[in-house]
Amino acid sequence: MRIDITDLSVEVAGHRLVHDIALKAASGRLVGLVGPNGSGKSTLLRCVYRALRPAAGTVRLDGTDLHAMDAREGARLLAALPQEASTEFDFTVAEVVAMGRLPHQRGTGRASAADTEICARALARVGADHLAGRGFLSLSGGEKQRVLIARALAQEPKVLVLDEPTNHLDIAQQLEVLALVRDSRLTVLTALHDLNLAAVHCDELYVIAGGRIVASGAPHDVLTPGLLAEVFGVRAHRVRHPESGAVQLLFDRLAPAGAQAEAPADGAPVTAPTAP
Repeated sequence: MRIDITDLSVEVAGHRLVHDIALKAASGRLVGLVGPNGSGKSTLLRCVYRALRPAAGTVRLDGTDLHAMDAREGARLLAALPQEASTEFDFTVAEVVAMGRLPHQRGTGRASAADTEICARALARVGADHLAGRGFLSLSGGEKQRVLIARALAQEPKVLVLDEPTNHLDIAQQLEVLALVRDSRLTVLTALHDLNLAAVHCDELYVIAGGRIVASGAPHDVLTPGLLAEVFGVRAHRVRHPESGAVQLLFDRLAPAGAQAEAPADGAPVTAPTAP
């Protein structure tokens, strides 16, 4: 399912936080949104999963305005994992994941055998099936994140919107979760803090700064030293991953004004570092 965001702007308390965003995610593609803290990533994603209504512009799924759909129809198509998802009551893990089936249930809303099987598979996919009987509030941050991803998968959507899905996860779990999301073959729009994870796992990247898209394209084309210096205020060195060949980044602080060192030119070759 295709996502098309057109001329989208967001205002909160009279302040415009996001300006005229245009973004596309083709069916089955993993599209990343990167940018500094406070740049507007989460605000934009909240419009996509309908926690906010844009002041202008549209979000369309296969050409249909998402904000014109009823809640149940929209939830069957799109699942979201907000950055600060919380559950106040101590449901069991199995009960939390079962909430993902609610858009598919009618009448009493009681889970069917098929619903139970779908939830069990979702927990197994994120490696959390052993937590099914645990209280959600007793889990670590990383365990909670995996359970919430399982809930989103149990929803069986066509589109996943994820705001920092690797928060609270250790390195192995970060790699596992992003590989799982990519292997889902869903259309995925995700905000990521780690630029190296974004470079490896995303098909396309959109860079947002000051509430505006300032660059977009394949990670290799977008994550240039010049752009990273301008947007993130860092000096970046691009190298190749020795196995995958994906662009990876090493960072330094920018040299003080007047110093001789400069960020490498955008056209500088991508090479592996030499041994000392």
